[in-house]
Amino acid sequence: MVLEIVILAMIAAFLGMRLYSVLGRRAEQEEEIIPASRFDRAEETDAPRQQQPAAATDAPAHDRALTGFPPAVERGLRDIAAADRHFDLIGFMEGARGAYEIVLESFWKGDKDELKAMCDDDVYESFASAIDEREAAGQTLDNRLIRIEDSTIKGAELDGRTARIAVRFVADIASVTRDADGNVIGGSLDDAIESVDVWTFMRDTRSTDPQWLLDETDAG
Repeated sequence: MVLEIVILAMIAAFLGMRLYSVLGRRAEQEEEIIPASRFDRAEETDAPRQQQPAAATDAPAHDRALTGFPPAVERGLRDIAAADRHFDLIGFMEGARGAYEIVLESFWKGDKDELKAMCDDDVYESFASAIDEREAAGQTLDNRLIRIEDSTIKGAELDGRTARIAVRFVADIASVTRDADGNVIGGSLDDAIESVDVWTFMRDTRSTDPQWLLDETDAG
């Protein structure tokens, strides 16, 4: 009898360790945040926890996400949500962070095709012109986005059927400029510099395409 109890206890302990191992790995996987490479549909993305404005816990999740902003910003966000029933602020912010990373890296690499897909015509032409000047001088950029420290909404409006949301990004960027021979002529990868930018994204709320385009870039 004692032997049977010991055996059962050993089996229970073994199963407990296996269950902990599986659940532990699953929890680690669920905590990973995968940056969006585009502005995907809102229901397919989850924003970082710090992007959710404080709100009363008894309000619907969709309404809670639209509160806690200055009156003008909140009014603009609510106008956008009323015009586009698919709009989700949390998903938008995750997409904005992903777009910020992709556009910067595409500009640094000189990838015009990617930039054209992410930006409106005016912003694209500005990026393309800077790339052409850089290539004409035989220079290349070896930049790194170290981290995005913060991203906050600075403005929102519905102009007719066009939604515009301005996001302020604070990021650490290490930058290096090389000449045609690969020699460093400016910057250093060892010292990241804080960069503050305000990017405005736009979207036609009547469109079935969920993607937002970069409409304007300003220094923060």
